[in-house]
Amino acid sequence: MTDPTDPDRRQFFRRFAGEVVRSAASVAGAVGELRERSTAEAASLLRGDPDEVHPSADVVPASASTTPASAALTTAAPPLELASAPAPPGPRGFRTPFRFGSPDGLLVIDQRRLPDELIEVSVRDAHDAAKSIRDMIVRGAPAIGQVAALGLALQAHRALDAQPRPRRVILQEAAETLRAARPTAVNLGGAVDRMMARYQAIGPLTADGGTIERELMAEAEAIVAEATDEHGRMAEAGLGILPTPPDRPLQVLTHCNTGPLAAGQYGTALGVVQAAHHADRSLHVWVDETRPYLQGARLTTWELDQAGVTHTLIPDMAAGPLMARGEVDVIVVGGDRVALNGDTANKIGTYTLAVLAKRHGVPFYVVAPLTSVDLGTPDGSAIPIEERPAEEVTTIRGVRIAPVGTEVFNPAFDVTPAELITGIVTDEGVVTAPYEAGLRAAVERRAARRAGSAVGTAA
Repeated sequence: MTDPTDPDRRQFFRRFAGEVVRSAASVAGAVGELRERSTAEAASLLRGDPDEVHPSADVVPASASTTPASAALTTAAPPLELASAPAPPGPRGFRTPFRFGSPDGLLVIDQRRLPDELIEVSVRDAHDAAKSIRDMIVRGAPAIGQVAALGLALQAHRALDAQPRPRRVILQEAAETLRAARPTAVNLGGAVDRMMARYQAIGPLTADGGTIERELMAEAEAIVAEATDEHGRMAEAGLGILPTPPDRPLQVLTHCNTGPLAAGQYGTALGVVQAAHHADRSLHVWVDETRPYLQGARLTTWELDQAGVTHTLIPDMAAGPLMARGEVDVIVVGGDRVALNGDTANKIGTYTLAVLAKRHGVPFYVVAPLTSVDLGTPDGSAIPIEERPAEEVTTIRGVRIAPVGTEVFNPAFDVTPAELITGIVTDEGVVTAPYEAGLRAAVERRAARRAGSAVGTAA
């Protein structure tokens, strides 16, 4: 495991984060600088930073992305770029899970292949983006919303020379394909709706293809930039909810993967861990393996290892005994959709953790941007729960572990009732019960902040 005291490893996915924090004089200064620089860094993140070292990566087209994660891809192109130092076993190096490989093409990391291989899948239009989302090449509610927005912008580029009415049909069909890719995470539909609202505002039957392409790309990049800023705000807000044991490291338990791979920049729940680690808080993270897709075992441990955060991987069902022994101080998880009353849909197993936390008196926090809050969904019973293929349960990375023909129930998410949640950490602060009033107020504050920023920019 990486030495957590090595200053060259005290970064969490983005090099600028480590640089800012090492130069900051206080916790508040650290997260403040991160937040202020985040929007500017988003442009560099999207367009590629020539000074940033990327791990070696192979590129495959999205059409080839159905290859099982356990199989070798024979269609891979030569490596895009090699790290300057010899790489240890397995891919190394932090950056966002998506980037532009060219002005008209997005590259997304195939997260099914981590931690063993770094493969980038080419996304050239909305249908490629939808496939990458549906097949879990890219995953995590914030990240899939951003990739969906960029996919629609790329679709506008593909339709550059189409006549207005055929172009409208192309974009509308692309939007519906994206919306259907994964139904539970509200960020996906929210990003698509925002992009299509921008398209309608442009004047779809009067504007030329070049104008539509530029405006939709600008809107997609704004979605990414706003996420960067807001995830930094969540990290700041989340520092305040972490207990401070007087004589030992803080013991944090997390579920699934909520780092930059899932969010695009900082992460959500792991963004809070990031801020605490950068602020030299002594902490240790218990990582649920997160069956059946093993996002914790494959991805969270990979991110924490590279960031130098001390952690231990556990079977999902070991969380209860750990709490019973007093070895968990706080639980932080993400949220794919937060209903108006505070009920939260998140990766399957989250509800079980919340029940155990209530039994043992452990604070249980959801860390989710307001883009994951759905004020139009009254409670958890109205949240659609995606069911995934049976083979995700009956096999592990291509190896069958159950008899052929075994019936499987494989919900990708569960719903944690609001009464089990200590608080919801958002980009507008920590919301506590009663959640309806608090979430509405947080959304109003965000709208006012964005309006103020727009006025300042215009001035």
